[in-house]
Amino acid sequence: MNQKSTYKSLGPIETKIVSRLSYEKKHIVRAKELDDLFDLLPEDRKQIVFRLKKKNILLTIKPGIYAFSPLETGPQGTGVNEFLIPPIFFPKKNYYIGYSTMYNYYGFTEQLFQTVYVLNTTKYMEKIICGLSYKFIKISENRFYGIEKITVKDEEVNISSKERTLVDLIYFNKPVGGVKKASNILKEFVNQNKCDTVKLIKYAVKFPIIKTRKQIGLILDETKIEKKLLIPLVKSVEKTSIIAFGKSRKGTINKKWRVIINAAQE
Repeated sequence: MNQKSTYKSLGPIETKIVSRLSYEKKHIVRAKELDDLFDLLPEDRKQIVFRLKKKNILLTIKPGIYAFSPLETGPQGTGVNEFLIPPIFFPKKNYYIGYSTMYNYYGFTEQLFQTVYVLNTTKYMEKIICGLSYKFIKISENRFYGIEKITVKDEEVNISSKERTLVDLIYFNKPVGGVKKASNILKEFVNQNKCDTVKLIKYAVKFPIIKTRKQIGLILDETKIEKKLLIPLVKSVEKTSIIAFGKSRKGTINKKWRVIINAAQE
């Protein structure tokens, strides 16, 4: 259905709502806003919302909250920015958008990923929202750090910082093809001064997964970084058990990072 014919199918109050929301450049609209703006009774509003949803003009985010997809944006979901959805589910700001969602954002890869990852301290959920795939992953409080705030269409949004995303990249490396490719990305960003190395090490030290800390240490040892900067990271693993990243425990022990090198390279 094209824009012209869609307008013809709208009733007077629907036309008024679409025109007003378009004029105000609304992206997210709540049921109470519709009631207040257009002096609607709840039962009348429910019927209007139902009709606008059938025309893909309003898209349900959660009960009582809708994405407004203006007629000129075309198919369902076209006008929805994926970063605007998570704040609605976490009014206490205990979330950040991260993992592979941020890999393209920071230029780690040119690949665009289909799932929006939302790390948070309260909720696990997989859901299609406004035609987009979301995965909410519950994490412990000690992994909730290294977050930055950006503004998207006048809305404040939490994302992982570049340095925190590099730490997550080593931990969550499958989207870019595994730990070796993730390692090359990390080396590139450190060697070419594309990140704050001191902050990167600080975030690596805080990361609670020991294996990831050791992997990052090994990678950073192969960069141009000043070795004295690695002291806090070395201390964070010095009393841990020696581990092998692969199935085999044969190889040379790296005492500094307490790993078996050959197994780590498999």
